[in-house]
Amino acid sequence: MLLSLAQWLQSLSPDWGFLRVFQYITFRAVMAAMTALLIGLAAGPWVIRRLTALKIGQPIRGYGMESHLAKSGTPTMGGVLILLSIAISTFLWFDLSNRFVWIVLIVTLGFGAIGWVDDWRKVVNKDPEGMRSREKYFWQSVIGLLAALYLVFSISESSNERVMDLFVQWVMSGFDVNLPPNAGLQVPFFKEINYPLGVLGFVVLTYLVIVGSSNAVNLTDGLDGLAIMPVVMVGSALGVFAYVTGSSVFSKYLFFPHIPGSGELLIFCAALAGAGLAFLWFNTHPAQVFMGDVGALALGAALGTIAVIVRQEIVLAIMGGIFVVEALSVMAQVTYFKYTKKKYGEGRRILKMAPLHHHFEKSGWKETQVVVRFWIITMLLCLVGLSTLKLR
Repeated sequence: MLLSLAQWLQSLSPDWGFLRVFQYITFRAVMAAMTALLIGLAAGPWVIRRLTALKIGQPIRGYGMESHLAKSGTPTMGGVLILLSIAISTFLWFDLSNRFVWIVLIVTLGFGAIGWVDDWRKVVNKDPEGMRSREKYFWQSVIGLLAALYLVFSISESSNERVMDLFVQWVMSGFDVNLPPNAGLQVPFFKEINYPLGVLGFVVLTYLVIVGSSNAVNLTDGLDGLAIMPVVMVGSALGVFAYVTGSSVFSKYLFFPHIPGSGELLIFCAALAGAGLAFLWFNTHPAQVFMGDVGALALGAALGTIAVIVRQEIVLAIMGGIFVVEALSVMAQVTYFKYTKKKYGEGRRILKMAPLHHHFEKSGWKETQVVVRFWIITMLLCLVGLSTLKLR
């Protein structure tokens, strides 16, 4: 919005030439981060008071950690603060004509709406389980598949008009059309190695990445500050990849696919980082507010969508290794429990408790130890991911 205003003022008079600074993505990214941070810090106390007044307190599952029972009643749905900060800051600083930022915003707010309903049911209906898994996955799948169908053609073309032409061509050809190399699966640490996916393969992969990352972040969000800081770090690192793939010069030099327009995603990533740090101010132990599903589902989906656009799905799995391991720990625990119950008549567990962070708590780690150590691991994994920029 401010970019359009600056361009309009420049067209009126040459005296407004200094506003050319708004054309630089890096400047607007810094301002987006600062804007989101200030909005979050300023609005945070008011949001917490409103959530408290509405008695939107976090219910604690009866089979959860005993040490967490004291957290019962802490305001939840604080992810609204994050989404509000991201949305306002992004609208102020990004190029309104950029289709990639729009799709990321739509996916983020769409998954946030699913999380809102889930949290609302937990609070109003006093049901710790919230929205049932089948219903939740249905709506996640709807948004994920629609986003995947748009992105498969959007990444392959440079404008929305060309996107529609490619879509019509795909339909007229009997759903069989060759996609350009930049729509293939990029393999990190290797130069110009990618595997062609085709339309169906791209849609399936994109769906799995968006929905998978959304639920992985949601499963990780179980301790004060545990999920938000890795989201900030991974989101910031993806912003670097977005800037590279959006630049014809840097992408060619670093052997990355050039995705015109993807550089504008740096604005969203910066806003996400600023909003996340502001939320951490209130979410650090002992937390004054929890983000709830409205925040966790939305942020995970945002990371997945950005990774797909910049063609770094594998790198996302590396940098978000904590999210991946947390999700796998739940899958392994549930699968093994059901298998042993069917075979031996008694369910057995691999971990003391799932997700993984609860296993470490049961093993004697303090909550703050688990959180900070997971932060450190994520920082190292992000550095490994960023190293793929040059080590190819």
